[in-house]
Amino acid sequence: MALIRADGLGKSYGSTRAVNDLSFEVRPGSVTGFLGPNGSGKSTTMRLMLGLDRGEGATTYDGRTFAELDHPMRHVGTLLEAKPFHPTRRARNHLRMLAAPNRIPDSRVDEVLEMVGLTSVAGGKPGKFSLGMGQRLGIAAALLGDPDTLILDEPSNGLDPQGISWLRTLLKHLAGEGRSVFVSSHLLQEMAVLADELVVIGRGRMIANGPVSDFVSGSGLGTVEVRTPDAALLTPALTVLGATVADEGGVLVVKGATAEQIGDAAHAAGVRLHQLATRQATLEEAFLAATGLSEEFRGTSGGAA
Repeated sequence: MALIRADGLGKSYGSTRAVNDLSFEVRPGSVTGFLGPNGSGKSTTMRLMLGLDRGEGATTYDGRTFAELDHPMRHVGTLLEAKPFHPTRRARNHLRMLAAPNRIPDSRVDEVLEMVGLTSVAGGKPGKFSLGMGQRLGIAAALLGDPDTLILDEPSNGLDPQGISWLRTLLKHLAGEGRSVFVSSHLLQEMAVLADELVVIGRGRMIANGPVSDFVSGSGLGTVEVRTPDAALLTPALTVLGATVADEGGVLVVKGATAEQIGDAAHAAGVRLHQLATRQATLEEAFLAATGLSEEFRGTSGGAA
């Protein structure tokens, strides 16, 4: 199984720095989510990883660049744009055309068509496919060589809820077989249940890299809700710990202290606790907090200026 190692990736368009010194790894057996606001450089980074754009740095797959791979489709499966096919070439023939130079048999073509649910339209022309069907055909092409590594840019784009669930199951299964899966998405709620690791960028720079749980917990946005008849005693005890306390309709919402710290402080102060509940931040909340200053295109919340 292939370890992806990106080292010092960079790309400029004139005076605009699209990607700036990005380094990260995608380990076998994991799904790594690639997140960033619009215009943050995600697609450019993926193109650099595959040698499709000239730039700085290098990406290796178990020590070899994409250009150095023999029959690269057998090693790295990619989906970088919606409907990447000739609109009048029939779906099965499109895959056969990709398979031939990589010495992939027609039996594998039929196998991946079945995997993505397109067997019934294998003889259809992709130009008439919906966006979701086109995405499925693109995913079939990525899977064609039974690769160790997948690099997918917004693969859920155009899929309905059932299709998104199917894709999640598929990618988790492939990672479970020991493959490396690198996938970008704007669907943060979906990424929260799909990804094991994250690479988060903004304006082409690294913001965070590591486990999803670390990114969310490190945001500092989690709170603890406390119900107590002794709020007047507990509040100053928590303030001494450096926590902030807000009374929201009889419930104390505490930031900056764990449930364990609150329980210990309450015990020391002789405070009765009727409820102590931890609320973790969501991936969306953590992402917005981390990337707010890196947003390339920002609208206003009001009406016409």
